[in-house]
Amino acid sequence: MRAPSEVLAAPPATSEARRLFSLSAPHAPSVHLFQTEQGHHLLVVNGSRLFDVDAEVFESLDRARLARDEASLQRQLEELGVSEAPFIDDQPVESPPVRALSLAVAQKCNLGCTYCYAQQGDFGGPARNMPLRTALDSVELLLRDVGQGERVNLSFLGGEPLFNRSVIRAATQRAQELARARGVSLTLSLTTNGTLLNAEDADFLEEHGFAVTVSLDGLQETHDRLRAFKGGQGSFARVMENVAPLLSRQRRMQVSARVTVTPRNLALRETLDAFVDMGFHSVGFSPMLSSPTGRDEMGHAELELMLEQMVACGREFERRLIAGQRYPFSNMVNAMREIHKGTHRPYPCGAGAGYFGVSASGELAACHRFVGDEEGAMGDVATGVDRTRQARWLTERHVHRQEPCRSCWARYMCSGGCHHEVIQRGRPACDYIRGWLHYCLEAYSRLSQARPDYFGLTPAAG
Repeated sequence: MRAPSEVLAAPPATSEARRLFSLSAPHAPSVHLFQTEQGHHLLVVNGSRLFDVDAEVFESLDRARLARDEASLQRQLEELGVSEAPFIDDQPVESPPVRALSLAVAQKCNLGCTYCYAQQGDFGGPARNMPLRTALDSVELLLRDVGQGERVNLSFLGGEPLFNRSVIRAATQRAQELARARGVSLTLSLTTNGTLLNAEDADFLEEHGFAVTVSLDGLQETHDRLRAFKGGQGSFARVMENVAPLLSRQRRMQVSARVTVTPRNLALRETLDAFVDMGFHSVGFSPMLSSPTGRDEMGHAELELMLEQMVACGREFERRLIAGQRYPFSNMVNAMREIHKGTHRPYPCGAGAGYFGVSASGELAACHRFVGDEEGAMGDVATGVDRTRQARWLTERHVHRQEPCRSCWARYMCSGGCHHEVIQRGRPACDYIRGWLHYCLEAYSRLSQARPDYFGLTPAAG
């Protein structure tokens, strides 16, 4: 059961989130319709394809959509020439190769975040570091069957991974040696709470071109309330002191801020502007939907407030992009890219497919969140991926097997949501996700006309 949480620093709700909740309601699984100042727009769910339509076509489709008349919708799509064979069928992905690993190099942490999926860093077990041999075996697994020109990613997480920096450095060196020898593109990433970063880390991370994500949950007062040391004192001042050299040095390295949104830190626009001004390469927000203790989980009311704030951030992104200014709001940047590409997929991420988490003792998990959780157990680095477990996972987690996803227009954009959150808590955020996607579709329609060059498009004549 969700534990009660006091809503602090929450801006008042307006009608914008409720407008989006209403307009994004899942009336039909095959289409979604929306209007902007630029006209009338049709999203064909199959293939995530966007079209501009005239008012008469829009009204006809809308009548069928609101009546939930799928037969009429299919006839109209055929008449418009946009009906295609399914882009995604019911078949799960079969035995995909390993292309990304996240190593829990330190299952320990010095912070006491009550909502942490890793149960304050130790994943519910004894605090421990990953032995060097396990890390090197993980690197071998990642690069074992990779062909020339392919791309792989090696990530380091915890707990707090910098408790085991010597293993991070040795594993990085070995991975780069193997990648160079095999003609493979290797990307490296590190997620840290920032409290242990030092000048040597800054040199190392810049030299090797790491994507560094720093967990920051707001400005000082808010962050210290949510991300205090286990002794109770705040961590913000130390984090910012430690991160400053990275922010000033990032050339090959990119340093981003990730904010976990709870009922106690909903002032997102203020947070975003402050972190952008500090020099972070990007800033992103993710709602806390599943906490081991139930504390600080977001409910519908808090998600409504979050949507208000996300849209406020999105509108500032629109304003600045049109003005030719950079505004690295990563949720918006990613949404614009995915909508433009027409992204459609049966899974929300690579978890249990090409991406796995590795525990300190070498067990493979469906992702970093499933470390130590039998639900997502997938073998170990010594013997490789358990293909039987993987096949069952990919069958059960396919979006066509999820409810109420099968009847939702957003299913190939959301793809059913984070596996870990859904298994732990269900789907409390569907209205929020659809509302955010609806706004992003509106924004894309505006920006693709105002800044076609941003998307690599040619401006319309006249």
